[in-house]
Amino acid sequence: MDFTSLVGRLRNGSPPKFPADANTLAFAQKLDSEDQLKHLRDEFVLPTKRSLKKRALDGSTPGYAASNDINGINGTNGINGVNGQAEDADKPCLYFVGNSLGAQPKAVRKYLDAQLETWASIGVNGHFTNMDNSPLTQWQDMAEDCAKKSSDLVGASPQEIVIMNTLTVNLHVLMASFYRPDSRRHKIILEWKPFPSDHYAIESQVVWHGLDPEKSMVKIEPDENSLIPTDKILRTIDEHADETALLLLPGIQYYSGQLFDIPRITAYAKERGIVVGWDLAHAAGNVELKLHDWDVDFACWCTYKYINAGPGSIAGAFVHEKYGKVEWTNGSDKPSYRPRLSGWYGGDKAVRFNMDNTFVPTPGAAGYQLSNPSALDLAALSGALSVFNKTSMRDLRSKALVLTAYAELLLDQMLEETKGDATPLFKILTPRDPLQRGTQLSVLLREGLLEKASQALEEHGAICDKRKPNVIRVAPVPLYTRFEDVWAYMQILREALGL
Repeated sequence: MDFTSLVGRLRNGSPPKFPADANTLAFAQKLDSEDQLKHLRDEFVLPTKRSLKKRALDGSTPGYAASNDINGINGTNGINGVNGQAEDADKPCLYFVGNSLGAQPKAVRKYLDAQLETWASIGVNGHFTNMDNSPLTQWQDMAEDCAKKSSDLVGASPQEIVIMNTLTVNLHVLMASFYRPDSRRHKIILEWKPFPSDHYAIESQVVWHGLDPEKSMVKIEPDENSLIPTDKILRTIDEHADETALLLLPGIQYYSGQLFDIPRITAYAKERGIVVGWDLAHAAGNVELKLHDWDVDFACWCTYKYINAGPGSIAGAFVHEKYGKVEWTNGSDKPSYRPRLSGWYGGDKAVRFNMDNTFVPTPGAAGYQLSNPSALDLAALSGALSVFNKTSMRDLRSKALVLTAYAELLLDQMLEETKGDATPLFKILTPRDPLQRGTQLSVLLREGLLEKASQALEEHGAICDKRKPNVIRVAPVPLYTRFEDVWAYMQILREALGL
């Protein structure tokens, strides 16, 4: 079965049909030869086995010419050997941790250099000057430009997207506008164990309003397989509908890798008068999203995982167009708009520099901004988004479906070989249904194997992350992961697990 046929089956939710020789390097390379996105790998700098051991700066960067002048790229990521032949230590590592921090796009260096040159050359005038030959727009328009480039990632118009702050700050900013508890509706429905920062933000918002978290936080617990079935979410909504002010769930659960049914859950909650928000940290840049069409009220995401903008990079937020309206009543000198926390950079550019005390928000999501965003952060994000603008989320999702299914197949073969063991070697927590997951597979290892396996993987330049006590999260990212990488990674994991 070829690459296109595999995509077709997986997009229909059907199990793929891999041939008998699927667990071979030759088959993995065949899939790579059929991959229409394989050229995107050259857009990234991947760590090497050698660079992973670096503990001091030495002027070198993987994938760049080996000198202090690292403006020249040698064309093949990680190839720095005699006569173009790469030593094993200088080959790109198997970077399967993009669900935690994405690899560095080469464009980021170019965009940051442009920002630094602009700042050094014209100073404050960079706010209002478009420089010829620059990939960047003037500073005051950079957030808007990044919003335009993010449209396909989240399925929204640019006017519904704002680039600002970081993820948890944006959760607080939007909950300040969308979580408006009263004596009847005061509850927030969330998952039992979200990423800790989400729990902190929700709990503190509840307390800020003078409410008791024990009474106002409804936590949905997973089943025995660490998953939260959609039907259980819907039953929870029904049970608490009349008292619920907000439903706030992750698009993809960080621990299990489960992709929630965002359109169905959103529609069900909104039919019962509940405001719906989503944390898309693990979904944005990973799976196809249609936030506007799904009638989501608000959403937030970070940009350092699948979007690859760098550690702690500036985040994104979505506010449905209905909540971004700015309306003027006849005879009034002040507009009406949805209540929110306000700041100078949320003000309309047409009057922003009037420097008066009448806040006139920018129409759309941009009106929820607070402060002047960092131009350095925006330059890094703009560089990262430039890679996405060379493809589409549909094509990335298609490749991701096959990558993940291939990784799952190779894992299942390990289970089949050890099915006689008293205790299974591991268990895949992530849903088997390809439409209920992104690229991540969460693997629950047999007790006592985590440290041994993690150490062996790292020694061989195969990088993933771990969640104690016994889970490794393996994420083949379609922008820069090859099928050959998946095959090689699983051979190392086999050895690490004693097979």
